[in-house]
Amino acid sequence: MRSALLFLITLTYISPALALDQAKILKSLQSVVMIRGYNSNGGLAYGSGVVIAKDKVVTNCHIFRTTKKPWIARGEDSYEIINVQADRWHDLCLVSAHALPFTPAPIGNSNLIKRGQEVLSIGHSNGVPSPLTSAGAIKTSYDFDGGKVIRSSAKFTMGASGSGIFDLEGNLLGINTFKTPGRPAYFYSLPIEWISQLEKLPVETQFPITGKTFWEEDDLQKPFFMQIAIPELSQDWLKLAEVAKRWIDLDPNNTEAWYELGVAQESLGQLEEAKGAYHQSILLDSGNSDALFRLGAIAQIQGDTEGLNKANVAIATIDENLAKEFNKMLNCNFKC
Repeated sequence: MRSALLFLITLTYISPALALDQAKILKSLQSVVMIRGYNSNGGLAYGSGVVIAKDKVVTNCHIFRTTKKPWIARGEDSYEIINVQADRWHDLCLVSAHALPFTPAPIGNSNLIKRGQEVLSIGHSNGVPSPLTSAGAIKTSYDFDGGKVIRSSAKFTMGASGSGIFDLEGNLLGINTFKTPGRPAYFYSLPIEWISQLEKLPVETQFPITGKTFWEEDDLQKPFFMQIAIPELSQDWLKLAEVAKRWIDLDPNNTEAWYELGVAQESLGQLEEAKGAYHQSILLDSGNSDALFRLGAIAQIQGDTEGLNKANVAIATIDENLAKEFNKMLNCNFKC
């Protein structure tokens, strides 16, 4: 009863403006657990996990690097982890425990993920006993190793590694894993598609689990969608342009690579070049509303009424709410 009350209290902190199904979100909250373990110096390591099947919890492997005997926790109850299937490179671990009394989270469909889609991040940020909920939106997703890595504005902090990002129907979309340093920051969630491969890996019984992840690689070895993050956040437009061009050289059909080049060029005052990059981005993905927004911004700067109307119509075709946001931005010259 106490756990149910804590979950209901947590739900009250979610903005009432979100059109969510509270009953389904409550079930998703109940699928999120804490994972704990003592490390070698006697300190307590902790993270989060999501129940995805009977007695099965998916989480990040990096939370097991310093503990030899981790367990799953919910309130005052604990459940010993008996084995693990570990994909160290992709930083996903599937752990098993006996008689977990928790309902699995429903698994979503990453092919239905859209830019601007409202989402909830649910996890034990800062090691709090009851999972916390952070609302945000999908910024974009990146095709990588057979899945879609999600970047969203739904924040999570230390202790929420291995937690879930959910749609407003309570479906699991990804596993919250890493963020860029500082503020503002980009928040990344691993693909749910990787879970099916995880289930095929050998069962291990020994902890700790060690090994480098793809997101811990040296900067030039990281995926391009990570290489663009720091120069974009720090407004190093020349660096962003350089990375985006290398990305395009390697993957010329990537809509995100062309969009990032456009951002860099627009910020450097190279408006005609930026328009070309944004148009190429849209040619590769007609649903790239970010590129359409920027084309609209340039059209307004240049007094191009026809270009502005084209951007408006294209955005409205994608989503009426995006069109309303676009027109709001027009009214304040894209500065609000």
